[in-house]
Amino acid sequence: LITPLMVGMIVSSIVTGQLMVRIERYRYLGTIGIAVMTGGLYLLSQVTVGTPETDVVRGLVLVGIGMGVAMPLYVNAVQSALPRQYLGVASSQIQFWRNIGGTVGVAVLGSVLSHELPIKIQEKISSLNLPPQFANALPQGSSAQAIFDSSQIAATRANLPAQVQPIFDQVLVAVRAALAATTHDVFIYATAVVAIAVVASLFLKEAPLRARGPREVQQVRDAEAREEAPSFGK
Repeated sequence: LITPLMVGMIVSSIVTGQLMVRIERYRYLGTIGIAVMTGGLYLLSQVTVGTPETDVVRGLVLVGIGMGVAMPLYVNAVQSALPRQYLGVASSQIQFWRNIGGTVGVAVLGSVLSHELPIKIQEKISSLNLPPQFANALPQGSSAQAIFDSSQIAATRANLPAQVQPIFDQVLVAVRAALAATTHDVFIYATAVVAIAVVASLFLKEAPLRARGPREVQQVRDAEAREEAPSFGK
């Protein structure tokens, strides 16, 4: 399922590059990209047990489009706002804080998932009013991932009395519902964070993006050559 996200990101990156050359402005284009990403995350937060796969793909594509617009655009914007001698520092800072943000974001959202999923699984299973021998055979909340392991599922089914095995399908449905409820919370938090970025992008100072056509490249090379040439008049 990660493929739709990557396809959307690659295509939008190419389109964004062409737009940057033509409009040489970034403020509203970046805001639109982040807003599209926000919409995609919100659509993913609405995924339920019965959601068609096409809806999931649509949300992933929108997230990818937003990422493809924002990532190259703001790198260029930062570089355009600084003198040439600071471009290396700016590029390294962008990459550094992008890595920090990704690490912290994955850690926080992963903690939310690992904390809420076992709780919601136990809540869903408890609502089924299962017989004690059935409930005792199920994996506990601390090892909720075992419920998604096909070998663990088969072992659990084998340990159940024959008269309660038909209930097993209800348990699997409950687990899927718990997972959907947990991912809903995760994506809602992510949507809120990206929505803040949309608001912040509205306050960015507008600045023309640096163009690098053949003429501009040659001018830069000529200027650098003049700076490096030895001066015999002094």
